[in-house]
Amino acid sequence: MYVGRDMTELSMIPKDEWKESELAFFHHSLQQIVPYLNGEGQSIHREIIEEIENRGGLKRGEADYTHGTKISYD
Repeated sequence: MYVGRDMTELSMIPKDEWKESELAFFHHSLQQIVPYLNGEGQSIHREIIEEIENRGGLKRGEADYTHGTKISYD
């Protein structure tokens, strides 16, 4: 379950100030509804993807004893 700032609050701050968990959550959420997004929604999703790429991607390729390979939004 996502526990964090909602899109209303996040839309008022630059993407480079978002936490990685916020980027991951909203990227995943928007990715699920891409066919239904209007132009503004597609633009926001593209900005999120660009910020993730600027940070070097979402890192969680290997599991260890405390974390699985799935990125947690919490």
